[in-house]
Amino acid sequence: MHKLLLSLCLIFLAVSANAEIIEKEGIPTAIMEQIYKKHPNALDFTAEKKAHFSQELLKIRYKEGEDKFVDYYRLDGHFFVSGLIIAADDMMFTDSKEKLKAAFNEYHVKQAVLVVNPNGAGEEFDLVLETAGKEWNVMIDKKGNIEKTEKE
Repeated sequence: MHKLLLSLCLIFLAVSANAEIIEKEGIPTAIMEQIYKKHPNALDFTAEKKAHFSQELLKIRYKEGEDKFVDYYRLDGHFFVSGLIIAADDMMFTDSKEKLKAAFNEYHVKQAVLVVNPNGAGEEFDLVLETAGKEWNVMIDKKGNIEKTEKE
């Protein structure tokens, strides 16, 4: 019964909160200017709306050469924090992996980003994982709880 309820909750969240991928042209000019100041040869931009530490943010992914970057900006264009791309084995809090296994059964983490709160203590994880041929965005809060799940 518990698994059925959890599955229904995940389906509801997936249907109600699809991630909106924003291409380079949709990223505000002020943000692009800030990125190009630090990374003049940046390419392959994508963005999506995310929430971390109770703030609505834009998660901007891009590359410069072989290096990959993830930056978070407030919706008004102000820089929030750079995410740290980490190995899936180094990620999360002790019970997070168990909670992910309960929510997704079998999964593969494609990308894990550590988001450290620039305004005080705390960290969260922003994941892209694959299960049953589908990709999901998953955010894990500082207590190790799966706070939000969006179908990518």
